[in-house]
Amino acid sequence: MHRVEIRREIVERVMARRGRLHLYDALDPKRTALVVIDMQNAFVAPGAPVEVPGARDIVPAINRLAAELRGRGSQVVWVSHANVARGGRTDWETFYGHFVSDEGRARAAAALAPGGEQQRLWPGMAVAPEDLHVAKNRYSPFIPGASQLEQLLRNLGVDALLIAGTKTNVCCECTARDAMMLDFKVVMLSDCTAALSDDEQRTTLENVIQQFGDVLSADEALALLDRGRDAA
Repeated sequence: MHRVEIRREIVERVMARRGRLHLYDALDPKRTALVVIDMQNAFVAPGAPVEVPGARDIVPAINRLAAELRGRGSQVVWVSHANVARGGRTDWETFYGHFVSDEGRARAAAALAPGGEQQRLWPGMAVAPEDLHVAKNRYSPFIPGASQLEQLLRNLGVDALLIAGTKTNVCCECTARDAMMLDFKVVMLSDCTAALSDDEQRTTLENVIQQFGDVLSADEALALLDRGRDAA
């Protein structure tokens, strides 16, 4: 996967609609969280059951951004996918029964079983003691019953989310859409997210910037936070 650019016609459409490309002039670091989606062995490790090869490429960018954000007083949240299986069934039976082949079903379910080696964060992720960890059992952690992420963020006074991780066009996009509709400010990080192809990456970034949030690089997001800190 390579760095992709939002097409000129999409930029022009956004400008015609709202008169500016980017949504926010500044973000308060203390009310902002970096939400890192599914950077687990099952998705990141070579040869893993649901491998996204490009996810390995974004590890340094996520780690650098997380370190910068901690220094600014922002919260880092690691969100990991997990599905419980009992008696030959899982807590997401429709997905495993229809979207995964018969041959791959058991392997995929085992990879995302809570506490298993494949379900754990990729060891290259630089996690700090003050970071938070949330498990989800659907693409988006914000739908009812999927996780406690929304309540956790509300309790911390967070109103802005920087979204990183994989897949850009699946769990990251679902998270961004739901977060916006729950009235969080949303930024999809173009260089801290990974899909299976450039086309899927670009399509999601274009969807998000038109309807669901901003699209920025890690450095551009840090500049927003610095402006918010200076204004406080």
